[in-house]
Amino acid sequence: MHLKFSQDIKLLLQRLAEQPLSLGDVLAETSERGFSLAIALLVLPFLFPMPPGLTGPFGGACLILSVQMILGRRSPWLPRKIAKYKFPRSLAQILLQNLRRVIGILEIIARPRLSKIAENALVWRFNGLCISWLAVLLISPVPLTNPIPTIGILLLAVATIESDGLLMCVGYIFTVLTTLLFAFLGYVFFIAPSLIPALWQ
Repeated sequence: MHLKFSQDIKLLLQRLAEQPLSLGDVLAETSERGFSLAIALLVLPFLFPMPPGLTGPFGGACLILSVQMILGRRSPWLPRKIAKYKFPRSLAQILLQNLRRVIGILEIIARPRLSKIAENALVWRFNGLCISWLAVLLISPVPLTNPIPTIGILLLAVATIESDGLLMCVGYIFTVLTTLLFAFLGYVFFIAPSLIPALWQ
C-alpha cells in the first residue's frame, strides 16, 4: 500500500534536493493538502542526527502551524521572517536517503480507519493541541530527546493525512507518555541534578 503521505513527502524532498527552497515555498506547495504534510516535513529531520541550529526555526514553524489548527484554520500561514528561512539542500538529500525506513514503518501501521473520529472538526483542533504541546517539548532544552516528540508529531500528522482515527488514538497515548517522560527528565536535569549519577549506577 502506498500512502498519500509517502508520495507527497517524497516529491517535496526531491524538489528540495534540487534547489534550496524557503519554508514559505514549502507551504505554498503543501497548502492544498493541508497543515499535516507541512508539519511532517518540518519535524522529519529530527528523527535522524542533524546539524545544530534547526530546532528553533523548524520547531517554531511547527508550533505556529499547530496553533492555527487549534484555531480551526485550514490554510497554513507563517510570519515572513520564518517563511524566508531556506530549507537546506543537503538536509533534503539526507532525508531522502533515510526516508525509505520511515515510510516502510508507516505503510505497515497507517490506513483509513475510524473515519468518524478522523474527520471530526473537534478532533482536528485537538490534534493541533497535541502537536503544539509536542512541538514545545521538541524545542525544550532537554538534551538528546528530539526524536521522542518527533515520533508523536509524525503519528498525528500521518494519521490526519490518511484519515486514520485509530492511529490518532495511538498518537494521543504517545503524547501522554512523552509528557510523563519529559516531566521526569526535566525534574532530573533541572531540579534534582544530583540524581543523575545514581541513574547510571
